[in-house]
Amino acid sequence: MRFVRLALMVLLAAFPAALLAELQRGDLPSAGWYAHVDLTEMRSSAAGRELYAWLDREVFAELREEFDFDADEEVDVITALAAADGSMVVVVDGAFSTTTRDRILAIAAMAGNFNVLKHGGKDYYQVEEMSEGRHRDSFEGAAFVSLAVKDKLLVTSSEAQMQEMLGNGGKMPGDYSTKNALLVLRGARSFVQAGMQTQLVDADFGWNSNLLRNTEQVGLLVSDEDGALAVMAQLVAADPTVASSLASIVRGLISLQALSGELDAELSRFLTGTEVAVDGTTLTVKIALDPGVLIEAID
Repeated sequence: MRFVRLALMVLLAAFPAALLAELQRGDLPSAGWYAHVDLTEMRSSAAGRELYAWLDREVFAELREEFDFDADEEVDVITALAAADGSMVVVVDGAFSTTTRDRILAIAAMAGNFNVLKHGGKDYYQVEEMSEGRHRDSFEGAAFVSLAVKDKLLVTSSEAQMQEMLGNGGKMPGDYSTKNALLVLRGARSFVQAGMQTQLVDADFGWNSNLLRNTEQVGLLVSDEDGALAVMAQLVAADPTVASSLASIVRGLISLQALSGELDAELSRFLTGTEVAVDGTTLTVKIALDPGVLIEAID
């Protein structure tokens, strides 16, 4: 559905570089992957503002053009989480105006099928695109949307998820035991936090899959570090030997890229300063970039 895809564009744009405070390990239930983008923190930091300006130019401009909706004014945090079975939840935090709330519901109502439902006295909506020959009562392909929790837009792929969230004040549904918890990396001023179970990566992902298939989890953090944009990734391997081997591979790939002559000289200089460290089964890769250099690389 178009409005769901647009809500996710922010996450998809930031994730490769996908809760009103920085995420901590206990803030998320077990999941296949998650992404958390703190726009408020981006807007309040000199380094973050350059990243935010890129998002505004590449993503939010389309929202303004299509729906006259200004994310700069009303969206604070976007969090998405997907379970291993493919079910998905998106939470958008912000002080939405009455006009924005009306527009969100109007966009939802433009889908092929739109039903008003209620749980615990709170309204939510079934939004379903109808394809030719599909039975109108089918829940296949549906999303569930609600604005009933204060300052939150909730979007889920199942009705059970939506009902659980409406009953708990918008908290992500699922199992919060630490046994299957994903990596959550933290920084002094975090803009993007993300993580995934690497066995969910498609085998056709490319050279990265050769690294990821030997790991169990990966975590990502983009944050402000003394005015630079710091990008840190951690990979958890099955054993220390694999982690050490992966570190050698990463160092080799960085060296090849830096010497290839295809990169901007300044970016190549930053790349050679990448930190690669191993602690037991955990491989950490970190690089701090001038915001302008990182944005140029993304473009």
